[in-house]
Amino acid sequence: MMGTALIVIHYIAATLVVLRVLLRPRMEPTTRLVWILIIEVLPLVGILGYLLFGEIRMRRAEVQRMADVRERLSGLWRPSPFMIETPPDFARQVVDANYATGGFRAVGGNSAILLPEDDSAIDALVTAIDGATEHVHLLFYIWLPDNSGARVAEAAIRAARRGVTVRVIVDALGSRTFVRSFWWGRMLEAGIHGRTAFPWGNPLYSMIFQRLDLRNHRKIAIIDNRVGFTGSRNCSDIAFSAKPRFAPWIDVLFQIEGPVLRQMQAIFLQDWMSYTGEDLGAMLEFVPAGNDQHVIAQVVATGPDRRQGSIADCLCTLIYAAQESCTISTPYYVPDAALDTAIRSAARRGVKVTMILPERNDSFIVSATSVGFCAGLISAGVRIMLFRPGLLHSKIVTVDGHMAMIGSANLDRRSFELNYEMNLLFLDQPLVAKIDARQASYISRARELTSGEIRSAPAWKRIRNNLLALASPLL
Repeated sequence: MMGTALIVIHYIAATLVVLRVLLRPRMEPTTRLVWILIIEVLPLVGILGYLLFGEIRMRRAEVQRMADVRERLSGLWRPSPFMIETPPDFARQVVDANYATGGFRAVGGNSAILLPEDDSAIDALVTAIDGATEHVHLLFYIWLPDNSGARVAEAAIRAARRGVTVRVIVDALGSRTFVRSFWWGRMLEAGIHGRTAFPWGNPLYSMIFQRLDLRNHRKIAIIDNRVGFTGSRNCSDIAFSAKPRFAPWIDVLFQIEGPVLRQMQAIFLQDWMSYTGEDLGAMLEFVPAGNDQHVIAQVVATGPDRRQGSIADCLCTLIYAAQESCTISTPYYVPDAALDTAIRSAARRGVKVTMILPERNDSFIVSATSVGFCAGLISAGVRIMLFRPGLLHSKIVTVDGHMAMIGSANLDRRSFELNYEMNLLFLDQPLVAKIDARQASYISRARELTSGEIRSAPAWKRIRNNLLALASPLL
């Protein structure tokens, strides 16, 4: 009798959860189907898995606070005199898609410098902080207490001690070792204003109201509204002491000047004001001057509290705009169906598509899932290169030598749906040529993955990879 009762209870519970899955708005049909199968096939485990990770759940008060901050900042926003009224024909749809998703128009009069690949890239950031006279704003998903992390911390402390206002945001999970180190205490003692994004508190209590795996994955540094830094690089050495066996971690970091800094500043302020309640909206009244480099740039920032679009939509539009070439560097490839289709479609219509992935990945599941997509990509004509020296962590998409999208977002569902991300679109041939040259250097240190290699893998490995690719809507 007890066993029968448990079966009935489970059947009722599974039915109720399946109905909830069917009633959720904005969930892709493939995601619904996979969750329903898991709930029906895996008793209890599937139900608990869905309740914990199946929905993008946030506290209502937090979502409302973020919406209020955006409304406040939007009310203060004034069109930039450097706004590009008529983008180039080849980029018009891309710029429009970015605006629809992130709310920022493309602006001209910017300059962007691709900094070196090694730890000397941090020199420019330290120098800029040492030259600060008004404020330093720093936001990193990962800040490590290693040499690079210590150098930036010391520069921030020096700035605070000479009267500069320094505000720092770090992600509670990604920067947990730094927050626990003596550096965080020293920074606060020096007068730096520091906040952690998405602290866990009591996990058992917190997960009732909000998913525990929401993260602020952005990388932003702004000094005096004069110079900024962004890219895929965290505040750490390329030796990456958190996961040294995958080192070196290869990233890109850009030094940026010009009107687009105000868009980067708006994203930092949005986060800061949401986390602290401090109203800094007046800082948006300052419009950085343009320069003669004439790089057109546009910020696209997304997060799980806003569902009007994602980085994936912008990337699809960018890839569909490709006519001749498209080169993609990403550490994690777990796409939605639309993005995977866009990449295959580009290759099939004759675009030279090259994708660069790390041969060794710090996430076993993501690595296996990515391979599950590779056979289809290769059959469509995509050339897949596996970077060998370390973990290629750069996130880059370049198209036709004219356009480049760089930033914090990976080509995976976590970046599209769960993380707070910030990317930049660049329209400028000389700059894109330098970015493509950096990607060419990755290719020179990579080997090509062939369909024969995939077919010759053991059957159990192919089954595993394809099953994980099938389950990619949940990853």
